[in-house]
Amino acid sequence: MTWLEVGRVVKPHGLRGEVIVELTTDRVERMAAGSELVDRGRNLRIAAARPHHGRWIVQFDGVVDRDSAESLRGSVLQASPLDDPDALWVHELIGSSVVDMGGALLGAVVSVEANPASDLLVLDGGALIPLRFVTDRQPGRVTVDLPEGLLDL
Repeated sequence: MTWLEVGRVVKPHGLRGEVIVELTTDRVERMAAGSELVDRGRNLRIAAARPHHGRWIVQFDGVVDRDSAESLRGSVLQASPLDDPDALWVHELIGSSVVDMGGALLGAVVSVEANPASDLLVLDGGALIPLRFVTDRQPGRVTVDLPEGLLDL
């Protein structure tokens, strides 16, 4: 099974086992009651969660006191991929060949960098391409429609 990082436990919150979680995804449905997350092979089921100052206060099933919440500090929370055919998923973009509208190979995606205006495809040659220019994605191939001069040095 493929697991994707969706957040991290920052610290305990209060005395009843709640923790502060910082999401690394924009998919807040990951915090829904009943959601299953994994940390180092340990299954964690969300009993309740609520937004709190840009983060989330989360209560996991079976985590009932501050000591057990403290044991989760620093945990990397993972979940299985969501099925959303209209979304561009980082784990599906990494390693893909990037071609322009004419079919010319521009490079391969080595990472996706968060950027306020538009997340960026980072290509193996160092080029940065805003995601808003992606017009099509097939397994292993991303097509982009770039404005003239975007990749010129």
